[in-house]
Amino acid sequence: MTTKTVAELLSQDVTIQDVTVKGWVRTFRANRFISLNDGSTINNIQCVVDFENFDEALLKRVTTGAAIHISGELVESQGKGQSVEIAVKTIEVLGDSDPETYPIQPKKHTFEFLRANAHLRTRTNTFSAVMRLRSSLSFAVHKYFNENGFYYMHTPIITGSDAEGAGEMFRVSTLDQKEPPLTEDGNIDHTKNFFGKDTNLTVSGQLEAETYAMSLGKVYTFGPTFRAENSNTSRHLSEFWMIEPEVAFMDLAGNMDLAEDFMKSVLGYILENNKEDLEFLDKRLLDEEKKLPQAQRSDMNLIGKIKFVVDNNFKRVSYTEAIDILRNCKPNKKKKFKYLIEEWGADLQSEHERFLVEKHFKCPVILFDYPANIKAFYMRLNEDGKTVRAMDILFPGIGEMVGGSQREERLDVLKEKMKALDIPEEELWWYLDLRKYGTAVHSGFGLGFERLVMFTTGMGNIRDVIPYPRTPQNAEF
Repeated sequence: MTTKTVAELLSQDVTIQDVTVKGWVRTFRANRFISLNDGSTINNIQCVVDFENFDEALLKRVTTGAAIHISGELVESQGKGQSVEIAVKTIEVLGDSDPETYPIQPKKHTFEFLRANAHLRTRTNTFSAVMRLRSSLSFAVHKYFNENGFYYMHTPIITGSDAEGAGEMFRVSTLDQKEPPLTEDGNIDHTKNFFGKDTNLTVSGQLEAETYAMSLGKVYTFGPTFRAENSNTSRHLSEFWMIEPEVAFMDLAGNMDLAEDFMKSVLGYILENNKEDLEFLDKRLLDEEKKLPQAQRSDMNLIGKIKFVVDNNFKRVSYTEAIDILRNCKPNKKKKFKYLIEEWGADLQSEHERFLVEKHFKCPVILFDYPANIKAFYMRLNEDGKTVRAMDILFPGIGEMVGGSQREERLDVLKEKMKALDIPEEELWWYLDLRKYGTAVHSGFGLGFERLVMFTTGMGNIRDVIPYPRTPQNAEF
């Protein structure tokens, strides 16, 4: 007999039939009702045991966390909450679980406790829902790009360049840590290192993706990136995943069109395909917000926020216009903002971005034409000489979701910008070559995948949307 998943069984019409299912015990009540889950759905299937038909020693092994194999009849449920249940005929314990030490007991656990047991936390409803959504979002990303003519590119994880210019990178080295080889002037001799130079874990695949876009036309990367920022906030990880498309012959307007269409497609996919998990997480978030003061509660529920993005056109606003709005708004004038907006050139914070989306325009917002001095060197300088063709997409509840730009395609201008920032030309000679041989307008954007998962699941800490978070002083598992 073919083993069915719990999801398949719960979707069956109510007809008496023999079935077999494998999973982990969530609870075993009154030596009669087993709640079984196999990870295929947020819902458990109830398996009803006739105590008299089973050996007592066997039933004592059916404890929370145990892996079991059940065969029986799928019948109409006599209880509430599900249409079918299994009248159990046979039970096989595949893997015992010690009820005294098993960490994931059928009760409410703190997220801090579950992070310390990250290898088992997906046996809870919350984390199983989060990780199913993460998987669906990942599939939706690849689906969108595949259907729109993009080629998937695997950019290198080990790199000799710093795409962001922040310098917060993890060094990759095979040199002796106690007695590394030194040059005559006493510095570490990286020519003796494995790659013959100083290398790091990448912070972005963008620069390499640009090279492929300038021959294949439309490419995207979707892979791990690393940042050695000593930050312990709820928004930072040392290892995270980035989605980065790059497109030749596309200007900033086309880049904004692409990003908006992409976001609506991906979010629309999970609204259609992850309804049960979204409804569970929506209720969880609502229950959590009930504990907060009214002023701290969100104006929209979780599913409402996602639909807010899918159903609304994104408002396109220049940075200059946004600054004028923020400078003259009530929260700024009454000093309600933590970071007051006083002059043009300010780097916007999440509170400003959320005000624009949630209070002023009441739709997702794309800000464009940022001051050059707060953006990366590779962004196309505008004719005014002080702004660049950058764009950020702002979402409710989270602020910035996407950051992108039209790339600087003019060799002389790019060289000047690199010189001003002390970026050696020899370090990025291959990047400059793109401007020497067949240069053209091109654009792209970056999206931190974990930030997207946070938005769609309502989780408040980025450590809870990645299987095994890597943060300062934490590389467990």
